[in-house]
Amino acid sequence: MLEINQWFFVQLINFLVLVIILNYLLFRPLLNLFKERKEGIEGSIEEAKRLNQLKDEELRRYNQELTQAREKAREIYNTLRQEGLQKQKEIIEKAHEEAMAEIKMAQEAIKKETERARKELGETVRRFSEEIVKKLVEV
Repeated sequence: MLEINQWFFVQLINFLVLVIILNYLLFRPLLNLFKERKEGIEGSIEEAKRLNQLKDEELRRYNQELTQAREKAREIYNTLRQEGLQKQKEIIEKAHEEAMAEIKMAQEAIKKETERARKELGETVRRFSEEIVKKLVEV
């Protein structure tokens, strides 16, 4: 059978004292350190989730503002385009009216010149007719 002597009890007491001392000096601080570390990691994960949600909300808001800005830019572009087309139409109409006025003036000038040339030609024809008649009568 197994002999149990006095050194066994001394070593047992020594082992128990060592376990108690290590428990207070090493194991509990390590367990507390692990616990704090775990809580810190969990807190960091929660903070990361919160920041991720905040990022998603800000990104959504940014995209919404960007869409609104594009819509506003499109409206401004269309407004300016319509104004430009209207201005172009007005300029073309004005140029057309000016051209028509110049054409009308040119037609009137041509008409006057034609009438003057007809009168002059009529007078010339009359003069030549009189001269022809004079020469025929003299013969």
